[in-house]
Amino acid sequence: MTDDAVAFTAQRPRLFGLAYRLLGSVTDAEDILQDAFVRWSTADQAAIAEPAAWLTRTVTNLCITELTSARSRRERYTGPWLPEPVLTGDGEDLGPLETVAQRESVSMALLLLCEQLTPAERAVFILHEAFGYAYKEIGTLLDRSEAACRQLGHRAAKHLKREALPARFVPADPAEATRWRRLTARFLNAATAGDIAGLEHLLAEDVVSIGDGGGVMPAGLRPVHGRAKVARLFAAFGAALRPESDLPPVIASALGDASRENLRVTEDEVNGSPSLLFWAGDRLLTVFVPVIDGDKITALYGVVNPGKLTAAARQAERP
Repeated sequence: MTDDAVAFTAQRPRLFGLAYRLLGSVTDAEDILQDAFVRWSTADQAAIAEPAAWLTRTVTNLCITELTSARSRRERYTGPWLPEPVLTGDGEDLGPLETVAQRESVSMALLLLCEQLTPAERAVFILHEAFGYAYKEIGTLLDRSEAACRQLGHRAAKHLKREALPARFVPADPAEATRWRRLTARFLNAATAGDIAGLEHLLAEDVVSIGDGGGVMPAGLRPVHGRAKVARLFAAFGAALRPESDLPPVIASALGDASRENLRVTEDEVNGSPSLLFWAGDRLLTVFVPVIDGDKITALYGVVNPGKLTAAARQAERP
């Protein structure tokens, strides 16, 4: 491995974590890192005093440019758009995940909220909240003044309106993660049994379910709101695991010619949250990511677009 490749590889997890948080897409983040490596390998590295800062600046600015075109693509997206799910249990792929703020910055809910921000607001917010950069340092990276970056950070926080949302989008500690896993397991059991009353007991009154099929797989074109509707939706979805029941259209379509006997569900940490992965043999069909507040599920994000499941399936297959 060449010296420039060694230096880049040492920074890669942090750079990928930055690009993913800014773009919400594994595919786009990987493309950005490829572009950044080309620029790094052709740069006059002897003249670069701080390689980590140079690479962070390069990746951030490439992402800001990419976000402009990504917004246009997402406006044409069929149905709700959700971030590409990433497994975070081993903490290897997304840079720092030691603090609650760092884990929350990869959560489905926060990444979705970040779609409201301008590219510059999103960059400042992520650099400050997830990576701990001071506004003066961010100004150097973005060629803006410290005051301008501080204003962008305050505007981003105001747009996100966190005070109206659950206290956290991910568990705060191992004990809370255990509680989330238990509640998620109870939810799966109720869905599999078709127990609508049991599902309603686990759901917040104003729960929302958002499905992303991207126009490729059958999925709702609008979010589903309310305890009763979401309970019925997942009771129907759970029918896939009951041999005597008809398959929901989304599962039947995803299965194709594969045998229903190969259907299974595994649990893993996805985007910082204990989540459910729905498989047909070794093919990942769906990822469900919950948000939990206290003892109730407040949101459920379901990614069924197969183009968004490749990275999670690859991660799950690691030894």
